[in-house]
Amino acid sequence: MELRPGLRLESTTCDTQVVVVKSPKEAVEIDLRCGGASMAPFGSGLDRQPRTAEGDAALLGKRYADDDLGLELLCTQGGEGPLSIGDEPLFIKGTKPLPSSD
Repeated sequence: MELRPGLRLESTTCDTQVVVVKSPKEAVEIDLRCGGASMAPFGSGLDRQPRTAEGDAALLGKRYADDDLGLELLCTQGGEGPLSIGDEPLFIKGTKPLPSSD
């Protein structure tokens, strides 16, 4: 699936929903998954599939990123399934340190 900023996606295995915040500059097909199954555009009304991947659940309000691809997602509804690109897990993006005030 080609991802673009603002695209809303939902899991086909659990309640997870994400919004694409940042996408790769060049058009690249990305196999974004949650719980081991490909994610679908929001509101597509697909039937739930069994979860096939184990890992950390997607957390509400957290940003997930793959710096090599230039992809960043915001989790707008948490769920039990782990987010991944293919079989590679997506990790929570670290926070930026605030400047010191000395």
